Amino acid sequence: MTTRVRHPYLDHPGPLPFAHRGGAADGLENTAVAFRRAVDLGYRYIETDVHATADGRLVAFHDETLDRVTDAAGRIADLPWSDVRHARVAGSEPVPLFEELLESFPDVRWNVDVKAEPALLPLLDLLRRTDAWDRVCVGSFSESRVARAQRLAGPRLATSFGTRGVAGLRLGSYGVPAPVRRSAVCAQVPETHAGIRVVDRRFLRAAHARGLQVHVWTVNDAERMAALLDLGVDGIITDHIETLRDVLKDRGAWA
Repeated sequence: MTTRVRHPYLDHPGPLPFAHRGGAADGLENTAVAFRRAVDLGYRYIETDVHATADGRLVAFHDETLDRVTDAAGRIADLPWSDVRHARVAGSEPVPLFEELLESFPDVRWNVDVKAEPALLPLLDLLRRTDAWDRVCVGSFSESRVARAQRLAGPRLATSFGTRGVAGLRLGSYGVPAPVRRSAVCAQVPETHAGIRVVDRRFLRAAHARGLQVHVWTVNDAERMAALLDLGVDGIITDHIETLRDVLKDRGAWA
């Protein structure tokens, strides 16, 4: 059962379906084309990543460098936007500015992984200028980064746990005292890590007792999606957006 809503970002009937990088299965991850396809399928929650260019422009992109998925090369942090804007994902699609995505998809709620420290302040400034606080949840593997975001923005910003927060929650589920940041609204976790199960009934009980939702990434198999929903997770993040939509439709949970 979905836990109580602690932030407007989480206000959604039933489990939250997230399109991971817009739906990364087709090779056009973190592009306007991928995001548009997810929205056209009915998705209103989209996961993406942000980096800042050398001149402080915030781009939706996963890697530190352009090399893996575009026809260009180099570290985004070392390049001005005037260079990055010419890179093409899979040789065809431009790297989008996150500000343009907020404007182009006004009904979308974004789960934003802040990949590097230089992207944090530009993101918070963008949310302030656009008053998009209810539309964004900030996450990072770095607990210190999301904690800093929370300190700077206050309760108007939704954040998930970093790695340390998840570890604290997992230990707490076994009755081991561990510090856990109280300002987070969700835990976004893999089903397993290094062969160790993260998501089980004990973990969900511990999270829900703290008023936290649990969103699981990155789940691409229909049977695993169904098993996790049966277990009581509050959201699933997937590359295979048609599969998750179909699983939720079959359960009468596609809103």
